[in-house]
Amino acid sequence: MKSGPGGPGGNFKDKKRGDGLRVNRDIRAPQIRVIDDNGQMIGVMAVPEALRIAEDRGLDLIEIVPNATPPTCKIMDYGKYKYEKKKQDAATRKKQVIVTIKEIQMRPRTDQHDFETKMRHARRFLLEGDKVKINMRFLGREMAHQEFGIQLMRKAMEFVADLSMIESQPKMEGKQMFTLIAPDPVKVKDYLKAHPDAVKKAQAAAPGDLKAEKDEEE
Repeated sequence: MKSGPGGPGGNFKDKKRGDGLRVNRDIRAPQIRVIDDNGQMIGVMAVPEALRIAEDRGLDLIEIVPNATPPTCKIMDYGKYKYEKKKQDAATRKKQVIVTIKEIQMRPRTDQHDFETKMRHARRFLLEGDKVKINMRFLGREMAHQEFGIQLMRKAMEFVADLSMIESQPKMEGKQMFTLIAPDPVKVKDYLKAHPDAVKKAQAAAPGDLKAEKDEEE
């Protein structure tokens, strides 16, 4: 057990540390359940008694289950615990996959060139693991001819069908139709296996983020 803050020779305050744990004399419960450094349950005892055992072993007493009755504490090396916990947290963050939703804005009258440009962006997003929300905006008289927008929406869905799965079928909300498309892990894996440079090529063909269109009301 270390001297100074957190050990028997220092000045102690009734507070949790930055990691939310009470250590050594920060532990304020009158009785605690103690697990030793070998993972064996020692029993229920007063904090001073548990501190003496930890001190004899050159270790710390850490409150690991504060809400138990009585709280559960473990004898261990606090410095080593912090180091291992930091490594575990870093490994967990590394494994996390952050999925974002990218939006593609279209109009029923979007021409072929613009359509292909937007869909190249959509393919890049899917290959990079992002979901794609395709928005079809109807303005003015376009609301009376929604079939043109529906046709273009279906064409867009077919354009990326080899990489995607439909999470939300096309539906209307006010003057806007939208669909949500997600990358299909199996399709993307097979595609990348057949086209190893697909991501680089997609990024070159459609670099940067796609900006939303700002159409004025007719």
